[in-house]
Order: sequence, then C-alpha cells, then structure tokens
Amino acid sequence: MGFGVSELLILLLIVALLFGTKKLRNMGSDLGSAVKGFRSAVSDNEDAQPLSADTNESTDGQVIEGEIQPEQEKADK
Repeated sequence: MGFGVSELLILLLIVALLFGTKKLRNMGSDLGSAVKGFRSAVSDNEDAQPLSADTNESTDGQVIEGEIQPEQEKADK
C-alpha cells in the first residue's frame, strides 16, 4: 500500500509540470529559510530563558493582600 520509487518519480514529474521548476525552486528556498529561522529562534529562546528546577525561590506570581480603594473621581460620578 506504500509508495515506491517509481510512483514518487511520477508524482514529482506531475508536480514539476504543474508548477514549473522555477516556482518549485523558489518554494524550496522559502521553505528552507523558514525552517532555518524557526530553528534559530528556538535555539535563541532556549539560551535566553533557562528552566530552573526550583520554582519556590521565584518571586513571580506572588499575591499581596490588601484593600483596593476606589478612586475619588469614580466615587463622585
């Protein structure tokens, strides 16, 4: 049920006839540039934000209890 080499060559020939080799070449280079950009963005992101194993020392997301007092302008209206 799988594709053999001859079927893939026939499919490639049909695609080349439909789109043209110049357009296929441009699409291939655009796809390669997109993959390269994605890989560099992922590697930059991993370098910039290392994951810490201990999240108890993090100060992000702490809740500070207190009263919220309405502003005078809102109370007057």
